[in-house]
Amino acid sequence: MFEALQFEFMQNALMAGLLASLICGIMGTLVIVNRLVFLSGGVAHAAYGGIGLAFFFGWPYLFGTIGFSLIMALFMATVTLKAKHRSDTIIGVLWAVGMALGIILIDLTPGYHVDLMSYLFGSILTVPDSDIWLMLGVAVTIICVVTYFYNDYLALSYDEEFAQIRGIHVKGLYFVLIALLAVAVVMIIRVVGLILVIALLTIPPYIVEKYSKSLFKMMIFSCLLSAAFTMTGLWISFTLNLTSGATIILVAGAGFLLSLALERVMPKISKRANRMVEE
Repeated sequence: MFEALQFEFMQNALMAGLLASLICGIMGTLVIVNRLVFLSGGVAHAAYGGIGLAFFFGWPYLFGTIGFSLIMALFMATVTLKAKHRSDTIIGVLWAVGMALGIILIDLTPGYHVDLMSYLFGSILTVPDSDIWLMLGVAVTIICVVTYFYNDYLALSYDEEFAQIRGIHVKGLYFVLIALLAVAVVMIIRVVGLILVIALLTIPPYIVEKYSKSLFKMMIFSCLLSAAFTMTGLWISFTLNLTSGATIILVAGAGFLLSLALERVMPKISKRANRMVEE
């Protein structure tokens, strides 16, 4: 792995992985505590419509995809606020329509055939310098916004009614969160693809949630765990010549299963230890 770092594409892959881990750790924590996993999945899959639009009209990939994803995400956010009892159905429809639109537009793009696999399953080894700088900008923006509104998001995440009583503009804060989520999802698609993005976004915070006593600590340890999964997956994919995005998610999935196993085993071990001490 260290030998591979002499190549520019591996250096970019490493930077992209670390920045994606930072973004996932912060946004994934807010997704988990606010129960927005399904909405995140809807945004990720609907983003494919933005990819199709970008290629069909010759727009820059990231700006076209981010613009379309923002529109879809804010529409989904409006639906979840105004029609909560039907929100899962409507998000599911937008999810499917977004993907279908992207596929049709790519089919209609004259004289150009897009590598669908790179967008579905990621292409971390081909991330250019320009995307690294954009990811850095997104990461800094997310850190600044979440830091500034930290106490408000803390109140919103654990008790929405209490947040409203405190005079917090809950709806505005919610729309800002969804907008940041849409941008974050588009950036992470470069690393693991739109099909696998939700796993990287949610697995580390889910594991860390059981052991964190504050939202801040949950974000920090989620970033570190996400980075560990990403770097391990990148190393395994390079060593065994496997698809990087899928390998990263398999590593994260293994960590998820290990955490579930430890969650069941540890209470039994502690009970046995207590019995031995009593005896």
